[in-house]
Amino acid sequence: MNLVNYRLEGAVAHITMDDGKVNVLSSAMLAALGAALDRAESDGAGAVLLAGREKAFSAGFDLTELMAGGASTSGLLRAGFEISSRLLAFPAPVVAACRGHAIAMGFFVLQSVDYRLAARGVPGKLVANEVANGLIVPRAALEICRARLAPSHFGRVTLLSEVYSVENAVEAGIVDRVVSNEELDGAASVLANQLALLNRPAHAETKRRARADLLARLAEGIELDLADFVLRAK
Repeated sequence: MNLVNYRLEGAVAHITMDDGKVNVLSSAMLAALGAALDRAESDGAGAVLLAGREKAFSAGFDLTELMAGGASTSGLLRAGFEISSRLLAFPAPVVAACRGHAIAMGFFVLQSVDYRLAARGVPGKLVANEVANGLIVPRAALEICRARLAPSHFGRVTLLSEVYSVENAVEAGIVDRVVSNEELDGAASVLANQLALLNRPAHAETKRRARADLLARLAEGIELDLADFVLRAK
């Protein structure tokens, strides 16, 4: 089974995560996402549409790998936040279609695209639950959330692990628009095709300028987070 499915439809690269369960971000899933983004860039896609399964965009890191320790854990952490960085810097617009859960690293990936659509009427949590689970939120994740969330909700998301539903996610800056479950695929496709009409070089350079500081802080945060992990592991 392919963990990530790719198809180019007109000018839009459709990238769909599907592990048959809740789309945990394993090393294999993250590598497949990276390969799909490579294909989209090689194909010259005018936009990317990133989607998950019918009940989960992504429930976060693969806990088996995350708790394994050593190189397995550090490699997974790096791969996860490098995918976020890749999405934030991608030279074409990236749209996400979110059904159901976006948890922990899945939440941070959702925050790394340009436009976030979510479906109402599908049970699911939108939450960065690290603190609730006794974990320190990584610096890289804080930088992503600081850049994308409404300032009044930043602390509620990161410090308090508040669980959001799609009904209050727009106000928080977690998603940009909510549509019915039945409308999600069509609305996301229409939006991606509209954004594919943008001038790609102009979009890419404007994105580079707009996010240069964020991407620099994210790169620094990744290295500091991994250094902390190595120290804690000793």
